[in-house]
Amino acid sequence: MATDRIPDVYGPGTFTDAAFTPVPQDTERIFRLMASQTPGFTRDEAVLAKVRFAGEPFPVIPGPIKAVSVAAALHAMTGVLADEILALRGANRPGRQIAVNTTHTAFWFGCIATAYLGGDDVLTLAPRLKHAVPDWEHGWVDTPLKYRTTGLYPTATPGVWYSLHGSMAAEPVLRSIGIDPASADARAAAASNEAAAALIARHTAQRSPEQLEFTNLLHGFCGSVCFTPQQWRESEMGRALAAHPLVDVQPQPQAIATPPVAFPAWDSASSAADQRPLAGIKVVEMTRVIAGPQIGAILAAYGADVIRINPPHLPDINIMQLTLNAGKRTIALDLRQPSDAALLDALLGDCDVFINGFRINKLPRFGLALNDFLARAGARGKGYVYVSENCYGRDGYYAERPGWQQIADAAAGSAYVTGQSLRLPRGEAVLPSLPVSDMSTGVLGAVGAMLGLRRRAVEGGSYHAHASLAAVNAYALTEQVGLYPRATVAECQERFQWGPMRGEHHVLDLLVTVYRGWQRVLGAYLAEHSGWFQRFDASVFDGGKPLSVLKPVVSFPGEEATTNPRWLTPSVPYAHEKAEDVKFY
Repeated sequence: MATDRIPDVYGPGTFTDAAFTPVPQDTERIFRLMASQTPGFTRDEAVLAKVRFAGEPFPVIPGPIKAVSVAAALHAMTGVLADEILALRGANRPGRQIAVNTTHTAFWFGCIATAYLGGDDVLTLAPRLKHAVPDWEHGWVDTPLKYRTTGLYPTATPGVWYSLHGSMAAEPVLRSIGIDPASADARAAAASNEAAAALIARHTAQRSPEQLEFTNLLHGFCGSVCFTPQQWRESEMGRALAAHPLVDVQPQPQAIATPPVAFPAWDSASSAADQRPLAGIKVVEMTRVIAGPQIGAILAAYGADVIRINPPHLPDINIMQLTLNAGKRTIALDLRQPSDAALLDALLGDCDVFINGFRINKLPRFGLALNDFLARAGARGKGYVYVSENCYGRDGYYAERPGWQQIADAAAGSAYVTGQSLRLPRGEAVLPSLPVSDMSTGVLGAVGAMLGLRRRAVEGGSYHAHASLAAVNAYALTEQVGLYPRATVAECQERFQWGPMRGEHHVLDLLVTVYRGWQRVLGAYLAEHSGWFQRFDASVFDGGKPLSVLKPVVSFPGEEATTNPRWLTPSVPYAHEKAEDVKFY
């Protein structure tokens, strides 16, 4: 346990470094910590020593939370697993280096906006985005009132804030707190985001956090009190989550035994053959929004054949089609239709990895629970790696409760700590400034998938990897990781001149604020031809314009392009191909 931490600087249950350590150096420490805490992960120093961290020495995102270091350490773990898998496939190179740049990792948090289409960055493109990509949003934020329904708001209890979430269907949530979307007050609030937030705040401030929480539970909505880290750790759900390691991969010995599954043979006859670590691995991805799709995107960069499935009746976020579908093929399936269920069944018969981005109780009705896959594995004589992702964890009091990134940020204490670092009045909580927990959960799920695949190849059997939004938040607030000192946070603010950050701000508002700061200070990195982007000369967006997306975080310096992580195809829209035509390669 670290001894150079100052308690309670950012509120109850926080642990702040006594002195600042440069980011790459601190990330190396956190990487070794994670490796030592992960069951089944290598302890071989010769392998761990292959990892090299670089990057700006100073933090490049606002606030005291070491989110970049935690995520960079997880990316490094994927690199280590990729190296081990390459060795299993006959490409063992003791001198191989695994490079992770922490500044690149920070940009990766904002990768949904860190892209270029036809030479325009995504923020420049935003006003005409609806003409460039198919519309899947169903008007989820087409008014200021809907947009501001997702935010942190005051309650009747002084100093306690609540995370409200429109969950892509804001009007029922508004009604639950006493706002009629058709009322005169609501029409007046449509004048601006500020007016909308003020109306919502007037209503939440009339209710205790307990009343808001019960209202959400009663209606099945998302939401959470903005707890302190200490309150979360002492809660039933916090204790249940803490009982599991962050990288949570569990073998399934109760299932019918299945033999080891060797990775597919490469086409050694071709010098240009795809020799990425996961080439030939088949993945079915059933996810939405950010965290789950990011798992599939990372696996695709390492070579997996990923088929993403969207339910045609559920909305998704338009901008994410530009980046989170890189290297994938995409289809739509409505599992309520027998014909579509049959198409999925055919894909599952041949896949290696299944990614479930829905709540724990949603897919069993379609025969897609973990036990259903274990039965399939026994019948086919070949194990699965089942990857699930949710807000609160694999078990415990809230495991089946709905939740998004913002809910996990509030529950585990990240929003409280961020607000404390900004010294805002009335104990105002503020979301971390990027889709941090979403993206971190994505790489956490990718680590779990790759660890499961490696163990399946060596030991046989099936594996269940679980990634939790709340878990990555809680881990970054542990004493062993630590928080940045107030002086470091102030220096970061001075360097980047971040704009205002408040509880009512949507994560997309905060992303734009951070991106503007990056442009001022780190603009050379963000230029399309800086070397940090992977360019595709043509895409299917906006009449076939070129698309550039941020490269994968991990690289193997000096390796051939055939081995290095990269995407072979650009992103495509959701449901881009006809489901009946798509098969694994």
